[in-house]
Amino acid sequence: MNGVTGVVVRLKLSLLRNGLRQSAGRRAAYITSVVFTLLYAALQLLGLILLRGSAHAATIAVLSTAVLALGWAVMPLFFPSGDETLDPTRLVMLPLRPQPLVRALLTASLVGIGPLFTLCLLTGAVVSTAHGAAGYGTAVVAVVLALLVCVALARAITAANIRLLTSRKGRDLAVLSGLVIAIGAQVVNFGAQQLGSGGLSQLDPAGDVLRWVPPASAIGAVDSMSNGSYGVGAAQLLLSAVALAGLLTLWSRSLTKLMTAPDASTLQAAEPGARKRTSAVPFRLLPAGRTGTVMERSLRYVWRDPKTKTAWVTSLAIGMIVPVFNALQGHGSVYFACFAAGMLGIQMYNQFGQDTSAFWMVATTISSPRDAYAELRGRALALLVITLPYAALVSVVTTAIIGSWEKLPEALGLTFALLGAMLATGTWTSARFPYSIPQEGYKNVAPGQTGIAWISIFGGLVAAALLSAPVIAATIWLNATAGGSEWTWLLLPAGTVYGALILLLSLRLTAPRAAQRLPEILAAVSKG
Repeated sequence: MNGVTGVVVRLKLSLLRNGLRQSAGRRAAYITSVVFTLLYAALQLLGLILLRGSAHAATIAVLSTAVLALGWAVMPLFFPSGDETLDPTRLVMLPLRPQPLVRALLTASLVGIGPLFTLCLLTGAVVSTAHGAAGYGTAVVAVVLALLVCVALARAITAANIRLLTSRKGRDLAVLSGLVIAIGAQVVNFGAQQLGSGGLSQLDPAGDVLRWVPPASAIGAVDSMSNGSYGVGAAQLLLSAVALAGLLTLWSRSLTKLMTAPDASTLQAAEPGARKRTSAVPFRLLPAGRTGTVMERSLRYVWRDPKTKTAWVTSLAIGMIVPVFNALQGHGSVYFACFAAGMLGIQMYNQFGQDTSAFWMVATTISSPRDAYAELRGRALALLVITLPYAALVSVVTTAIIGSWEKLPEALGLTFALLGAMLATGTWTSARFPYSIPQEGYKNVAPGQTGIAWISIFGGLVAAALLSAPVIAATIWLNATAGGSEWTWLLLPAGTVYGALILLLSLRLTAPRAAQRLPEILAAVSKG
């Protein structure tokens, strides 16, 4: 390799080598990931080879390639910092033309664990489908073509979105990775159960469509050539080649724009008379006084703070996924909707921890239990703005899937009672067991405070369950008593009122304690 290509490849190897020199922990993590990836790739390769001769081998090979290409397209959006060479703006000051840069970056992209894993899976896919001289000859071309399409797809998407990905909003996009993983796991679980009951034949229609979608069409070409359909195979192979050419062209144009166009955000900021920021319309609907101010501050934390946003996105996603997917699988219950209230109620725990050392500004505004009560009430109401309608939505959706509309009132009553109990215990633990949330890194608890966090969360969960016991007992009693089902609708207003009362009681009891412990709270939340 000479010229730009050799320099870029050596640059990537140097970045990898220097990164591993930073710490022993990083080297151990990298080696562990390599070992597990290679083991998984070997198992995938073996599994596909064992499918050789099966009636559904081609379908599995095509679908595996399509899923692999989807991963190449999506993962750089969530983890743009995983490969330093993915950001072409680092090379903007160098006198490089787009075409040599495309060749260099494409070659460098073939170095790493991801391309090796992809190569193993594609090899297994063609081995399971190739037969005869035409099939084997096409297989060699198909593997190379499919691998290049996957890499070019990732590069083209990243280059087209690199301005966004390297901004603050782009970094916040990584928050959705947990959501994608959670939903993907449930979809895979649901799909596996369906396949277990209906067999692999259910995948054939999807395979028939995807064998014409690049890069899966390259694997479909191997099967077509093996079966003597030379014209169909050539067309499928041509589709992948055209897709590769199109992706390289799109990538080249994106690089040209990045290398020559100024940063739009800088131009906008420099414009005279730039638009002044004003308060959003939804915030104008909040009540006046301290309550509205606290609610707005808490809601802005949810929208802007990465750690807070991550926690909320995870809770919202899992709170919907668990009851809904259980209902879709046929073994759910309307009472599973209470899971959403439990997940969302956890957001009330450690309210002061999200302020970190800036809590001193809040502390200076609290001079009496009444001020502490207003502060805690505003934070609880901010959470209710999101959690109350969302918990109700999860209950309605779960009930609609199951079809037990007569149980919706009691499900909502239980949900609201549990939500009130979670907010009540969260209010108390926020004042009694605060802990710091580090702003940098992936840890959500500062060193030395892990025990406090566990006590706060799990102790609060147990206490919330005990506080909800009267409503739970009433639900069981009405459903077990003859004729009691006619009165279960009363659980909706009863659960709502009960949840509101215990929240108000917790606010009243916690406010004096919080006002007295302001120095201790500030010290606890400032350790991160």
